[in-house]
Amino acid sequence: MIDLKEIIGRRLGIAAPNAMQQAVWASQASRLVVLSPTGSGKTVAFAGAMLLRLSRPCGRVQAVVLAPSRELVLQISEVVRRVCEGYKVAAFYGKHSMADEVATLSVVPDIIVATPGRMLDHLQRHTADISQVYMLVIDEYDKALELGFLDEMRRICACTGRLSSVILTSATRLADLPGFIDMSGAETVDFSSAADPRSRTNIARVESPARDKLQTLVDLLRSLDDGKVIVFVNHRESAERVYERLRAEHLPVGLYHGGLEQIDRERAVIQLNNGSTPILVATDLGSRGLDIDAVGSVIHYHLPGSAEVWTHRNGRTARVDADGSVYVITSDADDIPDYVVWDRDYNPTGHSDSPIRRTTATLHINAGRKEKISRGDIVGFLCNNAGVEAAQIGKIDLRDHAAYVAVPRSCLGAVAALQSPKIKGKRVRVTKFE
Repeated sequence: MIDLKEIIGRRLGIAAPNAMQQAVWASQASRLVVLSPTGSGKTVAFAGAMLLRLSRPCGRVQAVVLAPSRELVLQISEVVRRVCEGYKVAAFYGKHSMADEVATLSVVPDIIVATPGRMLDHLQRHTADISQVYMLVIDEYDKALELGFLDEMRRICACTGRLSSVILTSATRLADLPGFIDMSGAETVDFSSAADPRSRTNIARVESPARDKLQTLVDLLRSLDDGKVIVFVNHRESAERVYERLRAEHLPVGLYHGGLEQIDRERAVIQLNNGSTPILVATDLGSRGLDIDAVGSVIHYHLPGSAEVWTHRNGRTARVDADGSVYVITSDADDIPDYVVWDRDYNPTGHSDSPIRRTTATLHINAGRKEKISRGDIVGFLCNNAGVEAAQIGKIDLRDHAAYVAVPRSCLGAVAALQSPKIKGKRVRVTKFE
């Protein structure tokens, strides 16, 4: 019998599974609906369930995971690779190299993690065969419907074999289960309100004396203690404007919105997660579907347009068992909707004894998984060539043809001095990423 607690602890560094994860792993149901807030560990839950239910690697696709965004596909595939060690995992998503994906299929993966559109593209090209798939996971099913993927999901499911295991996850209760999958007798694991983040979230209003809130935002950020912060705005143009002002104020800030190239969005999330740019200015594209750890504060620079957006923005902080803070910047130009409520007023001083700062720098290495580079190879390379201690190396994000590594800023000089560095005999370029 697989000891999932031991495996998850060893492969992901998680001390103990939470109650929701244990409930998913204990379920014997062939049809499972998992309701749990964003950030509660649903990916680990269904990845563990996959490990329990998959056959040994056998040269055919056994499981498909569908997710509504490219970022979510990347994050899920990384977790599944680590949990389901020994199984080949392929990630398919839009704006990714189709040639790379087809090459990946030359050795048939056991598990495919994909956006619905790209999965359907492969099926129509006959580059992937999922006729013998018996396990299906649809992550963030409610979001997938919201984004209009119903037809794609229906057509994908028509290409699968006899599904012996189906898991749907959602942050909100589903009005209807999908009609294109047999969900008769489905069991629901409902943790949607068991750990209400509102009880762990302190919401404060910050009144701006001017309709242009930029100076108030700067003062607020300089008043906060060190930690990760997401600043939400309503439009791409506003995101760019706020980002440029914060950069001019020498604050460690990144940018995330739908007008950016995919690689730039990925890098923004990587640098927020690893501490290189602990402030992120984002549109509501960043309010769901991203796995961002330990966000201490959320700031509403613009008021959210709906109660749902208010909830999802606030859900970026106070995740799992952590506490969090939410700040709502208002001016006399704002018409404050009923769903925007706060616990207190706050007047920023513009000073903190422990201000927000960059804790790391991010190194970019121009080689990755497709070049057979592993995280262990990268750790060994930095320890042996740049004098970095293994314990100093932070999060390593491995991509197909690149790796992003968090290191102390004090190590940058040694890295810059490397002459024609090689990893596993392959010459690579190591640069500081800004």
